[in-house]
Amino acid sequence: MLLNLDDLRHMAVSQSLFRPTTLKRALDKLGFVQADPIRSPARAQDLILRHRVNNYCAGDLDRRFAQLGVEEDVFVNYGFVTRSLQAVMHPRSDRSVAGGGQLWPAELKNRAQLLLDFVRERGAVHPRDVDNHFSHGSVQNYWGGSSKATTHLLDAMHYRGMLRVARREGGIRIYAPHLDGPEPIGAEERLARMDMLVDTAVNIYAPLPGASLSFLLRRLRYAAPQWRDEITEAIRRAKRRLSYARIDGVEWYWQAKKNSERATQPETVRLLAPFDPVVWDRDRFEMLWGWTYRFEAYTPLPKRKLGYYALPLLWRDRIIGWGNLSVRDGKLVSEISYVKSQPPRERAFRRELEAEMSRIRVFLGLDPD
Repeated sequence: MLLNLDDLRHMAVSQSLFRPTTLKRALDKLGFVQADPIRSPARAQDLILRHRVNNYCAGDLDRRFAQLGVEEDVFVNYGFVTRSLQAVMHPRSDRSVAGGGQLWPAELKNRAQLLLDFVRERGAVHPRDVDNHFSHGSVQNYWGGSSKATTHLLDAMHYRGMLRVARREGGIRIYAPHLDGPEPIGAEERLARMDMLVDTAVNIYAPLPGASLSFLLRRLRYAAPQWRDEITEAIRRAKRRLSYARIDGVEWYWQAKKNSERATQPETVRLLAPFDPVVWDRDRFEMLWGWTYRFEAYTPLPKRKLGYYALPLLWRDRIIGWGNLSVRDGKLVSEISYVKSQPPRERAFRRELEAEMSRIRVFLGLDPD
């Protein structure tokens, strides 16, 4: 079958924005949802899920966290993973990716064991309680500042799989003990697990140009640092088994089981999170939609072109602009901009844009205008 960029655009939208379902089924289908703490007008995980879950409201993931069978963990980024996916990634070794792959020194291992014993005794702990009990002092964090050593150690133990996030209180992680499953046995199971991680990532973010596929899969060193040396070969295996097409000189890859045939795209307007799978890969974004989108929350104000937390605006299967949303005095305030300066002239677009704004008000728990 001969494919073109229109087919890829349709595939990128229709396969990621599947028919809305229950929260648990959506999480099971995705396997991973990226998290971000910025609320503008809501956090990334909520903005991602609202398109894929029936009647989803901001904060539903937090409110139902304990019943959903998900965990906070690192996959290709930090976010929420299903327990089945987490079981594939763990147990991790005590080598820290961010620390250059060095083994924990004996003193750190001893501190971690004391801290783990403390958490087990209490069942669940706030970092403040840990710090009050141990008073480990301060360490240099990765950004050159100073952070309490207990917080640093809790983060490391969480990543290592010794602790899990039981819940959050005021945005602060409450930690509980976590037990890994058995170590993988033999090379065959190790390769199988790597391929499972690859397939999960591709299922979320494909279709992908070859360079983006390699970039994405190399991020699996965060999901499974114990197998980081296996990634290059895992990429080769993936390219052999994935569906493939060369379009305008670029190699594209996606899951072989996915249907590449185009169907009529529904006339729907959606404002997407900056980390939504549809827009996550900025190089793919530019190839598919012909303009450059950047996340500018950490860009100095004078250098911003799109806005603090610009949400890409999807109409049918085209991303034609972006919106900046905020809540002021209990009302939704929106500023919509377009790549071609003017919005589409169809009456259907105006109707659907207002329908999207109404959905966002309900999602945020605001009174309708």
